[in-house]
Amino acid sequence: MTDRFLEGRRALVTGATSGIGLAVARALAAAGAHVQINGLGDAGQVEAALAAVRAAGDPGALHHGADLRDPAAIRAMMALAGPLDVLVNNAGVQFTSPLGSLPDERWDQILAINLSACFHTLKAVLPGMQARGFGRVVNIASVHGLVASVAKAPYVAAKHGLVGLSKVAALEAAAAGSRESGGVTVNCVCPGWVETALIEPQIAARAAQAGGDREAGIRALLAEKQPSGRMALPEEIAALVLFLCRRAAHNINGAALPVDGGWTAQ
Repeated sequence: MTDRFLEGRRALVTGATSGIGLAVARALAAAGAHVQINGLGDAGQVEAALAAVRAAGDPGALHHGADLRDPAAIRAMMALAGPLDVLVNNAGVQFTSPLGSLPDERWDQILAINLSACFHTLKAVLPGMQARGFGRVVNIASVHGLVASVAKAPYVAAKHGLVGLSKVAALEAAAAGSRESGGVTVNCVCPGWVETALIEPQIAARAAQAGGDREAGIRALLAEKQPSGRMALPEEIAALVLFLCRRAAHNINGAALPVDGGWTAQ
């Protein structure tokens, strides 16, 4: 039987129409939470994501279509979402380019979605969580919130900023609540390579170079950075997020937890 330890809690997951965000939303629903999702996609993709969350355990799951580049749209979404017990900031975009040829608009877009949107959602929920004595904010950062890679300046800057923002919020909320209430925590999960549709083209290209061997393609893709040679699955990231929502995790606060197969241990 599924442990519905979040029964009666309200959650919002951004970037949740696919990949890690959808896996997190499904895990929260299975644990009993009322889940609201935000994310891109056409009507069919949004409905498919909602159907998956509803099937996982929340028949009342809802979608918000707010553009996370727009602070006013975020504020409107947060007002509609109401008091939240769990916030998972997962939405993110990427663009690779050397600094000298990076378009200004790409810098602005990536910082807005990957960092500023998290500030706006966090600002909206943290006071209520502190007042109620329970709250969980999990920001899906990246291994690039801990180390850098070439040609990823805006992404690395945003994810490093997100780790720093999370530490400040964690300190400000640390004394709220109690062991019994569960307290308020703000943490980052920092994945390395995760097997999602977003990176399938890269896997396919490497597999083609290896004569069509997909596993060889994955090993080649990971060889430079991820010593395990294995990608994480979205469901594995979701399992860590779910653990951070438990009362037992009340003293895990301000952490940046790598799920990177040893990438940052090098």
